[in-house]
Amino acid sequence: MQSVTRALTALAMGWLVATPATAQDYPARSVTVVVGANPGGGSDTIGRLIAQKFSEIMGVSVVVENRPGASNTIGASATAKAEPDGHTLFVAASTPVSIAPHLIDLDYDTLTDLQPVGLITLVPNVLVVNNDMGVDSVDQLVSFMKEDPGAVKYGSSGFGTTHVILAEQFNIAAGVESVHVPYPGSAPTQIDIIAGVIQMTFDTVPAALSQIKAGNLKPIAVTSPERLKEMPDVPTIREAGYPQVEMQTMYALYTTGGTPRPVVDTLNATLAEALNDPYFRQRLLDFGGTVQVMTTTEFEAFNREEYDRYGEVIRKAGIAAN
Repeated sequence: MQSVTRALTALAMGWLVATPATAQDYPARSVTVVVGANPGGGSDTIGRLIAQKFSEIMGVSVVVENRPGASNTIGASATAKAEPDGHTLFVAASTPVSIAPHLIDLDYDTLTDLQPVGLITLVPNVLVVNNDMGVDSVDQLVSFMKEDPGAVKYGSSGFGTTHVILAEQFNIAAGVESVHVPYPGSAPTQIDIIAGVIQMTFDTVPAALSQIKAGNLKPIAVTSPERLKEMPDVPTIREAGYPQVEMQTMYALYTTGGTPRPVVDTLNATLAEALNDPYFRQRLLDFGGTVQVMTTTEFEAFNREEYDRYGEVIRKAGIAAN
């Protein structure tokens, strides 16, 4: 009888160990924020803001882990394969969750292996060019590109990123040609634009703003519906005559699929507290971002809408994997 009791006790203890984290005991250790890009990019900038604020709110160490490459999907894959306990988070732009799944064979299912937590911000991209091109407007860029089709190279953080979507939409809308040159992140892309190795990119505002302010990159259009406070003299892409290229990039928070709902809701509440903090919110607004607090359920629906929307954009633009 005692052996049976011991066996049942061991079984119960084993079950308790295997039980996923609940909201009551979460977080049980340090939390990792995975970023699918190199330091200095938009995802990294926002990921570090999230890590700092979450550490303050949750009272545990929150560290950023950069997992760059493959259009930000290496970081997404690492998160998808982590323990489903909410201790691994993923700060993602639109690329690995809404765009790449329509273009690249992935080892994760973005709709099931990544659990949406909440929207962080929507930010515009900015069309920046090399300072020595003699190009000061979109019209001048189009003329430059038409004079020598294919001579202009645009950089991206990898195939299947918003940079590529925007550049290819611009090619179609303006009737021009440009050559795609992929990089492992925004920082090396910007370095080569500054050096004149490539000529342009549609980068996110958080990633490009410091180099713009330093005078190293020339902004000639933003993809937001309105001009940005940080760059009031830079016209919108719609003002430049190309409303088809208007787009905002989503930055959002995810965790591993299968994470218990109470933990997901705790993370969502933590994000909401961060977004309602005046300093944190202002940092996002300074990037030209818009801030909207969503519940987990609301963001799950929005996440699916973004996934479907980009799929339609990619099909209509005829963009295919290369």
